Amino acid sequence: MSKLVLSRSSRVFLIAAVGTLLALPALAASQARIVRLSDVQGSVQINKNTGLGFESAFLNLPITEGAQVRTKDRGRAEVEFEDGSTLRLTPNTTVEFTALGLSDAGKRISTINLVEGMAYVNWLGKDDLSLNFSREQISLAHAAHFRVQTSPEASKMAVFKGDVDVDGPAGKLVVEKKKTATFVAADDDKYIIAKHVEEAPLDSWDKEASDYHNQYAKNNSSPYGYGVSDLNYYGSYSNVPGYGMMWQPFFTGVGWDPFMNGAWSFYPGYGYMFASAYPWGWMPYRYGSWTFIPSMGWMWQPGAWNTWNTVPRYAGTQPVNFHPLVPPLVAGTTSAVVVGRVGAPSTLASSTMVLNAGSAGMGIPRGSLDNLHQLNHQVAKSGFARVQPAPQFSATAARIAPWSSSSPMSTSGPTSAGSGRSEARRTMAAPSAGQVGGAPSGHAASGGGGRRN
Repeated sequence: MSKLVLSRSSRVFLIAAVGTLLALPALAASQARIVRLSDVQGSVQINKNTGLGFESAFLNLPITEGAQVRTKDRGRAEVEFEDGSTLRLTPNTTVEFTALGLSDAGKRISTINLVEGMAYVNWLGKDDLSLNFSREQISLAHAAHFRVQTSPEASKMAVFKGDVDVDGPAGKLVVEKKKTATFVAADDDKYIIAKHVEEAPLDSWDKEASDYHNQYAKNNSSPYGYGVSDLNYYGSYSNVPGYGMMWQPFFTGVGWDPFMNGAWSFYPGYGYMFASAYPWGWMPYRYGSWTFIPSMGWMWQPGAWNTWNTVPRYAGTQPVNFHPLVPPLVAGTTSAVVVGRVGAPSTLASSTMVLNAGSAGMGIPRGSLDNLHQLNHQVAKSGFARVQPAPQFSATAARIAPWSSSSPMSTSGPTSAGSGRSEARRTMAAPSAGQVGGAPSGHAASGGGGRRN
């Protein structure tokens, strides 16, 4: 019996072919739903049912049905759903995504189990939500914003906006806006209603994060809401002749490569999915395609909304020495396979930093700097700028300066709060340097970073 012997070139071709097959979008014709780990602070872990148990979690990891996410001491996390609704986890909190599915009518349905700890929910009401805590169940088909906390002794739910329906051993009730319900475990979860909401230490963190999304997700024309606020904060759109509307992050250049920083993470049933390390790195890696435009660099063209990509797509002619992303060939043997570097968790304290061309926003906490579009031009001209960001949604009582609710808003995104901000949040110095390529001059201003109190 003859043996099949492959030449070296044949083996290389076979490996490339397998990589290409693995890179095909696994969810192109799937009804599966996948949501986004949109913010990571401190120690956060995820269990993806790979058999590895809980692993370290990082920004932009996909979350699939059955996954668990937990925060440790001083850890915080945010999960963003397709319509832009958010779930925020405080330290020492565990949640399980029991169901992420579609109804027969195509409506998105999410079932979440709050195992322990405290979470904030800002639900926009476009999709249905069931949230289980203790022996209670919250059912939502409309907009609401609330805080829920569970422990073996008692559970509490405080409603900031909207009315929330709760069903449990003591019966059904509606918790109205600005009221708190306490469920006592030792008394068969009988409830007590208080006609006020006591302030919790992390309420300001939740509020500032919600205001960030509200401000930067306005005028969204795409069918999805997750990731939109980060696109408008960290970059802007241009109408490029011959290509149409294209988006590009600030602080890039012709030599910048959108595929050089991130990690591959394995998911049962899906294989490896790429998670970008950039803070805006969700939608441009899930939909549409990247194109390299001479003299401008890499830009993202939105579209192909019916196809969810496990591997980012690119089109057109690639630059010299371009290396496309290829998923690992060995499945699920490690928690993550790093490409370049994974973005470090955002800091909770202010620190001086230098913005360089080619950084593409990595290391800038969301909402921590005003006028990113102006800083982008400054970096393109001078090479770098030295800044001192404010803490990201710091949850501290003292604020640097109030954000003016009368700040002008444009159709292309929010403008800067300008004079209402402290100089500590702006450029400190921009030493002269050689000309460095940056974003196209036609980019619309969409940075702002002002935050409400």
